[in-house]
Amino acid sequence: MKKLYFICNLLSGKSIMRNKLAGVVDIFTKAGYEVVIRPTQARMDACSAAEYACLEGSYDLIVCSGGDGTLNEVVQGLMYSEKPLPVGYIPCGSTNDFARGLRIPMDIEAAAEWLMCGHLYHCDIGVFNRRYFLYIAAFGAFTATVIDTPQNIKNALGHAAYLLNAMTQVSNIRPFHLKVEYDGEVLEDDYLFGMVTNTASVGGVLKLKSFMLDDGTFEVMLIRNPARTIDLHHTLRALLNIDEDMDWTYVQFFRASHLRFISNEEIFWTLDGEYGEKTSYAEISNLHRALPLCIGDDSIHNNEPVDMPQQEDASE
Repeated sequence: MKKLYFICNLLSGKSIMRNKLAGVVDIFTKAGYEVVIRPTQARMDACSAAEYACLEGSYDLIVCSGGDGTLNEVVQGLMYSEKPLPVGYIPCGSTNDFARGLRIPMDIEAAAEWLMCGHLYHCDIGVFNRRYFLYIAAFGAFTATVIDTPQNIKNALGHAAYLLNAMTQVSNIRPFHLKVEYDGEVLEDDYLFGMVTNTASVGGVLKLKSFMLDDGTFEVMLIRNPARTIDLHHTLRALLNIDEDMDWTYVQFFRASHLRFISNEEIFWTLDGEYGEKTSYAEISNLHRALPLCIGDDSIHNNEPVDMPQQEDASE
């Protein structure tokens, strides 16, 4: 029998996994897996749990449930391992940006069924200095919003919680002078905000209309400091409905596989919506198709799928 290591954050979102756990384990068991359940206990516990599963040597698949932060921790553990296991994701957070990009069902039991009927897909991930991220590294305006918004407010309001908290920060926005080097090009300006992404959605609000998870490049957006306050308001409103073909005077959009951000002061960065690092130098690289994901057949998949091991009939 195949073995599945289930890393679950029972506190994520509205703690909905607590009432769904038995049903999810039953779905995994019917698919032919012996299931070991590992509830997370503290920050970065999912990282050490994923490392253990990879090193232990007897598991075939890791599945994690929780928010994007839990998934980020699991990715850290996988990438620290010499032989990372395939990982499946059941989203239980407040925004679930990465899950939306993959079109993972938001219903927990439907997501579990979706995984068990899926295949392997090799996804790009990012490395920020010495840390890994799955879908976004960001600095500047509103990046503290995801950290500062209380969990109970996120549970109650979902995406709207981020917007409401961001509105309170407008008066505190200030620019950072940065040199940005990428793929042989150099930019230098005063920037209010920047993000390096591999996702279709950020905070459930910013939405890219075209992207690929396995093309070896990031989508990069930088917002220069506008000369007038009214221009800032127009630019921020435009971000609620991103159109890559728009002529944005203060927005620079491009794709790159390797970047360096250099400033004369330390800048706070978030990685996958969690606290990342405060640094004056950030080097970001795309690790092409480095992460084996288990995904359903109706997902975005642009590389040739690798078949999962054949499932045995649980009735036999």
